[in-house]
Amino acid sequence: MFRRSNRIKRPSLFWLLTEAGRATAEIGISYPYRYLFAEKNSGDGHPVIVLPGFMATDASTIQLRDYINKLGYTALPWKMGRNYGHTHYIEQLGEYVDQLYQLHGCKVSIIGWSLGGIFARQLAKAHPDKVRQVITLGAPFRGVGKANNVAWLYNFLKGTRRVAPASQELLDDLPKPAPVPTTAIYTKQDGIVPWQLCMEEKETRIHQNIEVRSSHFGMAHNPSVLRIIADRLQLEEYSWREFSTNYMLEDWILYPSVS
Repeated sequence: MFRRSNRIKRPSLFWLLTEAGRATAEIGISYPYRYLFAEKNSGDGHPVIVLPGFMATDASTIQLRDYINKLGYTALPWKMGRNYGHTHYIEQLGEYVDQLYQLHGCKVSIIGWSLGGIFARQLAKAHPDKVRQVITLGAPFRGVGKANNVAWLYNFLKGTRRVAPASQELLDDLPKPAPVPTTAIYTKQDGIVPWQLCMEEKETRIHQNIEVRSSHFGMAHNPSVLRIIADRLQLEEYSWREFSTNYMLEDWILYPSVS
């Protein structure tokens, strides 16, 4: 599923080696934010599936789902164990989306972290009538086959030569935008995947890229990201608008891409 490219380099060794420390700090900071500053019980209760990243499980998204529940939505795990990157997950998740749509009688929002974000976009393409919106966190959908630190780490840990390849048809389709409102959150301090690959090639009325200051592993805990998620989940397609803040200083410090 991953291939080399000379056009975009993998993230620097510095950002990779500091991932764990930065993520730990973000997790610590998220506690007071989630319990003291975030709005609670303002959501409409619609289901929100949270998809974990490569080699991660639902345990990695427990805190994020707890936060979403406190906002007044129904946060759900993906229930498929460890994310090994198998492409057949997309079909199984499609059945999950259909079940939730029938059960709740409304569209489903999907939040995908890293590889989970790639799956989220593909689900929205396959089921646009049942997906309300997609939010991706550091998901390299514009080039999973390009230089990154995920394949290197996987090969090191597993002692294998390569990650099982996806079909060329799927790889060609990944960069194409989903026909539903999509927020692509990325960070230039990403130590795992090149941030350039985590953005829509072209922003539209329903597709927005938002830069935050975060690590890759701490993105789902970062207060700046949590604020974006809270803002996005309250919107429906007819009320969709770009994420914005009220102060220029806040933009520069927390959201450099937001004008």
